[in-house]
Amino acid sequence: MSEGAAEEVEEATILHVDMDAFYASVAELDHPEYKGKALVVGAGARGVVLSANYEARKFGIRAAMPVGRAQRMAPHAIFIPPEHHRYSEISERVMQIFHSYTPLVEPISLDEAFLDVTGSRKLFGTGREIAAKIRGQIEKEEGITCSVGIAQSKFIAKLASQHCKPNGLLEIKSDRILEFLHPLPVRAIWGVGPKTAESLDRLGLHTVADIANTPRSTLIRALGEAAGESLYELAWGRDYRDVTPDEPDKSISAAETFAHDLDNPEEILKEFLRLTEKATSRLRERNLFAKTIGIKVRFADFSTINRSKTLALGIDSTHDTYEVVKALYEALHIERARLRLVGVSLENLRDNAPEQLELGARERGWRDADTAIDKAKARFGGASVRPGRLIKPEGKDEAER
Repeated sequence: MSEGAAEEVEEATILHVDMDAFYASVAELDHPEYKGKALVVGAGARGVVLSANYEARKFGIRAAMPVGRAQRMAPHAIFIPPEHHRYSEISERVMQIFHSYTPLVEPISLDEAFLDVTGSRKLFGTGREIAAKIRGQIEKEEGITCSVGIAQSKFIAKLASQHCKPNGLLEIKSDRILEFLHPLPVRAIWGVGPKTAESLDRLGLHTVADIANTPRSTLIRALGEAAGESLYELAWGRDYRDVTPDEPDKSISAAETFAHDLDNPEEILKEFLRLTEKATSRLRERNLFAKTIGIKVRFADFSTINRSKTLALGIDSTHDTYEVVKALYEALHIERARLRLVGVSLENLRDNAPEQLELGARERGWRDADTAIDKAKARFGGASVRPGRLIKPEGKDEAER
């Protein structure tokens, strides 16, 4: 074998797999009657768009856009609330497919991941062949599509997947990296947000090639050492980061933007309880425990307060978590303030929680009750068992909530 051939075998093969309009695709899977129609996942005039299918995107609707604005852009579109349980369920099965090809899987979110298949080529073929097999298996088993970028590095693989959406496959070989990369706008580079783009524009740098052909020292002077150094390296397609397998969940959160500003503390606490129930249910689904509990409060003028508390031991029960959430909110002393949004976050997650023996503690606690409730919900539906405070009096209309 020649020296050049040996080097070719050692060349890394990284895939970036990105599900196509994932939340909207799952909705179409569960509701075939929506297929071919403009569909938006996100409900409530003051909510935000989580996902839009490609029919809806033709009208300019994008993720993170206010739902009210999206409704004005496409009044005929179908708007549905998210179903996080379904997304997690399908995501878990998709990740299992990835792991059947390589142990080196780095999930980025529910709907995308990096895969290092360098060591899998002898078993499954070239990077392109592995990508084709993964795409085919996901479509056959889950009924949804994905796009896959293939390259030597994470940076180029991710760019490639973005350029072959939807339902595509694009491989950027090492001798084509600069040909592919340099014509792209500066915002294509990781780390270039609005502020950095503005700084680059003032320097007359509009494309990746412009950055690559600017002295490294000039970039460092303009942007700082870390940003200047990173942009220069990425502009030449150099990204040496490894695929880091199975990074644990960093946080689980739930938030609600109200249809009308709330100022009644009792109603606000009910919302906190509902969000706590939602977040802890997702926590238990993943068999995780949270040591840090946080709340977010956004006022009518859009000013925002975040508060959190770190516990000695991780917890996952709705009751115990809500007690922390309630204490954090009451410690703010903001009675009668008009609130636009509240949120609950569970962070510092662990996959086990040591038992703390307490004198006189009950033999069975809140966690056992939550486990029973979760099983009932799985069998009879999410609304089958609710905390008493969240059950509306008979005759109350949902819109009154």
